[in-house]
Amino acid sequence: MINVIHADPHLLVFNKPAGLLCVPGRGEDKQDCLSAWAQHRYPDALVVHRLDMGTSGLVLMARSAVMQRALSQLFEQRTVQKRYVAIVQGQLNSTDTDTDFDSDTGEKVDDEGWRLIDLPIALDWPNRPLRRIDAVLGKPSQTRWKLISFDGVTQTSRLELAPITGRSHQLRVHLRALGHPILGDALYAPAAVQAKASRLMLHASALSFIHPATGEQATFDCLAAF
Repeated sequence: MINVIHADPHLLVFNKPAGLLCVPGRGEDKQDCLSAWAQHRYPDALVVHRLDMGTSGLVLMARSAVMQRALSQLFEQRTVQKRYVAIVQGQLNSTDTDTDFDSDTGEKVDDEGWRLIDLPIALDWPNRPLRRIDAVLGKPSQTRWKLISFDGVTQTSRLELAPITGRSHQLRVHLRALGHPILGDALYAPAAVQAKASRLMLHASALSFIHPATGEQATFDCLAAF
């Protein structure tokens, strides 16, 4: 089910379910997508950004070419604040601040418990569309994360994620690089971790930016269904 989180004369915000493409893919079986659904109800809806098919949560669309350019520039300038929720394998501890930098993982720690993963990502050409950490060919990629809770029964951690850059598969690749892949991730998690969930346990939970038309702060939230 697709929920309309917000609609005004300039932009739209939707809650995309997991398993739905943002835009049409190749082949007749991949034409069902969020953009087609949105344009059926809002003929002026234009794509601004995308989520992976397996990721649920907030997707922003514009209602004119001018607004599409303005919103796209906000993403390019990294002034859109994004938050995700993920459930990953294993226990992470964001309160361990004995050091402010971990040279093995590229993590930097701040006083509020946020850690910064700073590992470059490149396309894994022989295994497209997979990505990999590559210190030579990779593009700068940064993700902040914070521990929300740990479940000792399932041995999984719930995290809040705040990507700074927006590389394809960035959150999935960075968390796998830490040794804590996302549950249900068919691309980057081992089979046993994939089998722990029927979907990718990753949800875009919040968007915040200055509305280009009004100049006011616009903030949208959407709780994860897991």
